[in-house]
Amino acid sequence: MTGSHDHTHSGHDQNHSHDHDHAERWKHDGVRVIPGNQLDSNVPSTAGMDRKAAINFARAGAQKLWAGTVTIRPDAKTGAHHHGHLESIIYVVKGKARMRWGDHLQFTAEANPGDFIFVPPYVPHQEINASRDEVLECVLVRSDGEAVAINLDIEPVEKPRRSCGSIPCTATPRGEENDFWRGRRYRRAIA
Repeated sequence: MTGSHDHTHSGHDQNHSHDHDHAERWKHDGVRVIPGNQLDSNVPSTAGMDRKAAINFARAGAQKLWAGTVTIRPDAKTGAHHHGHLESIIYVVKGKARMRWGDHLQFTAEANPGDFIFVPPYVPHQEINASRDEVLECVLVRSDGEAVAINLDIEPVEKPRRSCGSIPCTATPRGEENDFWRGRRYRRAIA
């Protein structure tokens, strides 16, 4: 009986040691909280916006995501850009966002607080603060741990036409969905 007790106790010690190893690992490699006042402003940005990183490999060990914030001053707009092979999601926290996209930024849609915006890979776009007196604040999430922002020299059309009225929009410019939306032309341009 004593032997059985010792055996069970020994197994318990091994489990306890195993649990302790997991606990120590999870303590340092588990959930991470990045305080809002400790975001990293040393990230690629586009003229007219203030991007800050919250979650990336360097800050949290994220290998497949990048997340952060963007602030755009009242009545300001970013330069035309795309994010290479990355998919992007923008969540509007405060203000009114106007998005322009396309070869000549000829498509337009607006988003309000609580709205999500999806930007496919290689799509040229421009974020605009549609308010003359309120800051636009958004949360960004991208599909890779790297922060890619490739600025483009695009002259926008003078009067962008509204397309679909909401985001995301399924319209494609001039039937170029294969090249344009898959980004083939833009991959060649930056390769």
